Amino acid sequence: MTGKWYEALTGSLEEKRQYRQDKARIDGLPEPQRTAARAMHRYLMYYGAVTAADALTTMVTDLADLWERAAVDGTPVRDIVGEDPVDFAETFAQAYVGKQWLDKERARLTRAIEGATAQEKGTDA
Repeated sequence: MTGKWYEALTGSLEEKRQYRQDKARIDGLPEPQRTAARAMHRYLMYYGAVTAADALTTMVTDLADLWERAAVDGTPVRDIVGEDPVDFAETFAQAYVGKQWLDKERARLTRAIEGATAQEKGTDA
């Protein structure tokens, strides 16, 4: 009973365990993949705006898989990220973005503009 109550407040313990395992996989990569993967992980935590724990866990698992495969294959970092690592990271994150924290602000802005437009039309009529 306590486990379900705790998970309801803090999120899935299994997802947290998986996240920690994947983070350890990233930290265990050889150089230069470790540096690239850590930098990308940090950027994704700021940029990704992923609010769903399952999506975040999947994203970090896939990130670890990507860089482990690159290390095994000996793929150069630039062959993975290309010339624009920011674009690569943001494109990577787009595959995992569901509902974002910013979505409610986007909806609020849209409603405010619609309300202002309606007021404007009401005064012009």
